[in-house]
Amino acid sequence: MFSQEVETMKKPLLDVLFMSEKRKNALLLLNDGPQEMEYLLKSLGTTRQALLPQIRVLEEHHLVTSDKDIYQLTTLGKLITKDMISLLDVVDFLDVNIEYWGTHKLDFMPQHLFERMDELKACTVIEIPLHEIFEENKQFTEGAKKSKAVYTVTSYSFPNFERILSELIANNVSISIIITEELFRKLFNEHFDNTQALIKSPNINLYMYSGSFDFLSFSINDYNMLLQLLTKDGNPDNKDVICSSKSALQWGKELFEYYLKDSKLITEL
Repeated sequence: MFSQEVETMKKPLLDVLFMSEKRKNALLLLNDGPQEMEYLLKSLGTTRQALLPQIRVLEEHHLVTSDKDIYQLTTLGKLITKDMISLLDVVDFLDVNIEYWGTHKLDFMPQHLFERMDELKACTVIEIPLHEIFEENKQFTEGAKKSKAVYTVTSYSFPNFERILSELIANNVSISIIITEELFRKLFNEHFDNTQALIKSPNINLYMYSGSFDFLSFSINDYNMLLQLLTKDGNPDNKDVICSSKSALQWGKELFEYYLKDSKLITEL
């Protein structure tokens, strides 16, 4: 018996956390506060005989303590479980669309938002027909028309952007757009009169960013965030990402603010 306990104490901490679903899930349950054994058994759908050895491992590694069949995290247990939850959230988020995130540039995100990518929650990767790559995303546009505000950071303009902006203005949507200097020149040379009229609208704030973007565009309305990223070799592709959780919308607004601080308001062309 003593030799078995010594072997248990030698178990690497990562094995303690992740080599047993029962141990991992028990820690997650205890993160909500002290729990009776019966609650743990019911929640995990297991028996006392099966769970107790795993609880003992957690106790021997100073992650869990017990008193009269009530179990709770130790100070070390709280610290480790907090970080474990954060890691599991990131893994769950990436696991759904790992092929997309692994093949596209992510350097455009500031470090503090990159570390919070899991806040995007469940996002949907949409494959766009090749002939529609540089056209509006209709799902996002429909949401934008019903929104109070729309925020966009973009390096390109789709063909009918003037019509879409006019429709948003007609719906009294507040619009904030950050563009690159290159796109500013294009609007100046090719759409001077219409763009001048648009930026005179009280609904629109148009900004020029001082640097370049490592993405095509991202936009946030009251319902969705739309990401159009570049592949790792710097090329556009035919995939859009739509995220709809409240935390994703807040994350997107913080990303917009990040680019806004280095942008200049354009009041005339």
